[in-house]
Amino acid sequence: MIPLTALTRVSLNKAAVDSGFDVAEGEDFGWLRYRSTSSPVRAALTVVNDLPVGALSSEGVLAELRLPDFRDIDIPNGYAGCFAAASFGEAQDILTRAYALGRALPDELYKSWQDAVGHIGPTERDATVKQRIGQDYFRRGLLSLWNERCAITGLAVPDLLRASHAKPWKHASDTERLDVFNGLLLVAHLDAAFDAGLICIAHDGAVEISDELDSSTRTILGLGDGLRVERLSVRHQKYLDWHRRHVFAGRIS
Repeated sequence: MIPLTALTRVSLNKAAVDSGFDVAEGEDFGWLRYRSTSSPVRAALTVVNDLPVGALSSEGVLAELRLPDFRDIDIPNGYAGCFAAASFGEAQDILTRAYALGRALPDELYKSWQDAVGHIGPTERDATVKQRIGQDYFRRGLLSLWNERCAITGLAVPDLLRASHAKPWKHASDTERLDVFNGLLLVAHLDAAFDAGLICIAHDGAVEISDELDSSTRTILGLGDGLRVERLSVRHQKYLDWHRRHVFAGRIS
């Protein structure tokens, strides 16, 4: 591996720190290694043919990023995979998303919620407070997972987006309630339709519509043919199956 120049080190360090990887852990065989004080994912950076290359420690984050695996270089021990970027700016964008996903994926989100509500008591009022805090964490997680875009329409206006549970809070365990794969980020009217069982999501991501909605209503709601969720994970399926069986099925005429 070609030694890193001083300018390259500055560029890689800026991409890491500005995206949330704020602790430099040193250098191994030309890789600059970083961790974050607020996300569990670790990152390592280098250059190949003058372009930035990154390695990440989390298989789950890499799976959600859906980047081509770069195999032209040996990665440091303890890292799950590697990606190549077309520029230092693109590398920073990828790292920023990796940082956010690290905070959003289920184990970390649940742990953050537990830390936030650990001091709250067992009364009914306290349960309401825990639910409100949990739903706020769930929404933040979905905003990160879906890159602040509606999973169906692609609308990118966070104030108009809602965090929709597939398996509702009252039926879910604590871990299920905070699992970002137990739901979708949806524009408000689709959130209401999903929650009411008037739409559901098929295994292939296609939006299925209840017979209770006639053609004129579908037109008003923008529920045309071909709507689908393009970025479903296999980890969504058990929750979407539950929603189809217990929420959507009861609305089919």
